[in-house]
Amino acid sequence: MESKKIQAKEIKDDAIIDIKVNKTFYLMSKSALFSIFSSIYTNKDISSEEFVKAIVSKKYEEMTEAERTFYTLSLLVGEIEKQALETNAFIEKEVSNEDVAKAAGITVEKSNED
Repeated sequence: MESKKIQAKEIKDDAIIDIKVNKTFYLMSKSALFSIFSSIYTNKDISSEEFVKAIVSKKYEEMTEAERTFYTLSLLVGEIEKQALETNAFIEKEVSNEDVAKAAGITVEKSNED
């Protein structure tokens, strides 16, 4: 039996693709990044910064699938934020610790100091 070949498209090695994203896509990408990070950052004996450095210093072939996903999303979110800075697309606003925790999907108990 002869194997049938199909046509497939692949981006050229030297191609640079410029994509436009909106705030919703950015927030979903950031949420996915936090989600994968929280699932793979299980060894609390090292700081999160050391953990991230350990992942990004690995060769692609040495990374697990989850680490590759984390690294890919880190690059994507980083590029979105870099372009947002370059185009003055950020706004600054004050947020509480509770707002940050809620956005990250974390439950935080209120202190009695309020």
